[in-house]
Amino acid sequence: MTDRDPSLPHLSPPAAGELRLVDVFIGGPGGGNPVPLVADASQMSTQDMLGIARATGHESAFVLEPSNANANWRLRFFVPQHEMEMCGHATVGTLWAMRQWGLWTSPVARIETLSGLVEAEWDERGQCVWVSQPAVQATALPPEDAARVAAVLGLNGDSIPAMANASTSRVKTLVPMRDVASLHALRPDFPAMEALCLSIGSTGLYPYAFGDANEAGEPVLVARQFPRASGYPEDAATGIAAAALWGHLAANGDVPVGTAMAPITCTVRQGEAMGRPSAIAVRARFAGTAAPTGCWLSGKVAWSLTPT
Repeated sequence: MTDRDPSLPHLSPPAAGELRLVDVFIGGPGGGNPVPLVADASQMSTQDMLGIARATGHESAFVLEPSNANANWRLRFFVPQHEMEMCGHATVGTLWAMRQWGLWTSPVARIETLSGLVEAEWDERGQCVWVSQPAVQATALPPEDAARVAAVLGLNGDSIPAMANASTSRVKTLVPMRDVASLHALRPDFPAMEALCLSIGSTGLYPYAFGDANEAGEPVLVARQFPRASGYPEDAATGIAAAALWGHLAANGDVPVGTAMAPITCTVRQGEAMGRPSAIAVRARFAGTAAPTGCWLSGKVAWSLTPT
């Protein structure tokens, strides 16, 4: 658990190579996903960055000068075992921190990542960052592969639900559960996770269930993320998985999206089964069109005062 002080005064920007820590998508006490970040990684090697991810045990973000003339910054992301193309919560957390340090002052920004350009908007009223994800690409998982996923999740005694591989940045396998209780009761076969995910072209399993709507009547989903090979068995908050889930359900008409003038925010709760309650806000991104062209991700961020 981390100690947080929401009244922490404005901090000066860190020195080159200096590591800071924030918690992202906080959904309750002790919640959120930690992000170790370096605001100036210009003097760091790939092995330096990977070493920080291994030492901290978390997805870590590193800010660099862009190679794309249309971007403000370039972000690299590492988990303890490898580099990632994109990390939603690390992008949100890093941009929030840069806002606090006065390094980002414009209303919008473009971020270069290995998965492409990511748009960002600063929400002054909510004091939060929204980052974009493209339209979802989804395919149904063949029944024989769904049966193998069910076996690794320990669903052998239940009827096997229809599953899908869905992606906005990385492929996640979406597994509908009958209710939140059965979702939290999952005890996966973690040693079998990597081989299974490799065989089905997925970077992780994302079982989910529908929760009760919030006080505003907006939809709530509850999910868990079991990554293929990140160096830890479960993730407290996974922005790109939440985007893929929302996009898949929205395309099927299972969650409302609203309109460009009145978008409906869906909350994806994660991390509750591991004692780190998280909440990822997802809403449609219309980009001047009548139909959504993807989505926006956001959530609460706070400084972590002690390492996790």
